[in-house]
Amino acid sequence: MAHGTVFRDLLATGTGTGTELPEWPRVAQALVVRRVEAGGTVFLQDAEHPYVYAVGAGLLKLCYLAEDGTEWIKSFASEGGFFASIAALQPGGRTSFMVTAIEDSVLERLDHRLLDELSQRHLAWSRALQAMTLAFAARKEARERALLTLDAQERYLAFCAAQPDLARRIPQKDLARHLGVTPVGLNRIVMRLRRLEGDPKATRG
Repeated sequence: MAHGTVFRDLLATGTGTGTELPEWPRVAQALVVRRVEAGGTVFLQDAEHPYVYAVGAGLLKLCYLAEDGTEWIKSFASEGGFFASIAALQPGGRTSFMVTAIEDSVLERLDHRLLDELSQRHLAWSRALQAMTLAFAARKEARERALLTLDAQERYLAFCAAQPDLARRIPQKDLARHLGVTPVGLNRIVMRLRRLEGDPKATRG
C-alpha cells in the first residue's frame, strides 16, 4: 500500500472528479501509517483523539464498553473503509467508543483539525469531507433501521447479503454482539438456516 493511497482515493472520490485535492503534499506529509496487530487497540473510549482513519488492510471492530465491561459492537471497518469518533472531532471532545483490531491491520491516520482547516479554504476539500460525512450518516441510518425493524434472523441475513466477505471473516461472537443477540442465539440461527438449506455441517457435533 503506497503512503496515503487509501485516504487519497476516498477523498478524491468525494469531490466527484477523481482528481487530486489542493495541498495534497501537505496532507501526505501529515499522514501517519499505523500497524495494529490482531487484538490491539487503535483508540480507547473516552479519550481525546481528534483523528480520522482509513483502512488499508485488515478488519476492526468499533464498540461501546459499558461500566460492567459488556461490549456492544456498533460497526466494523475493513479495507477501503474509514472511521472516526465524531464526538472526539469537536473542540474538547472525547471518543464515545473504542476500536480494536480483529485481524492484523494497516491504517492511515489524519488529524481532523488539518482537514477542517483545508475545507475552510478549498471547495474541493469541503465537498470531499461532506461526502464522507454523508456516507457515515447513511451507514448509521441503515444500522438503526435494521435494529428497529428486523428480527434477529432477518438482521443476520441482511448483514450476510450486504457484506458477505465480512460475514465470513468476523468471529461469530463479535457478529452476535453487533446484531444484538447472544452468541448462543446467533449459533442457533445459523444452524437453523443450514438445516433449511440442507447443509451437512448443521448435523455435525
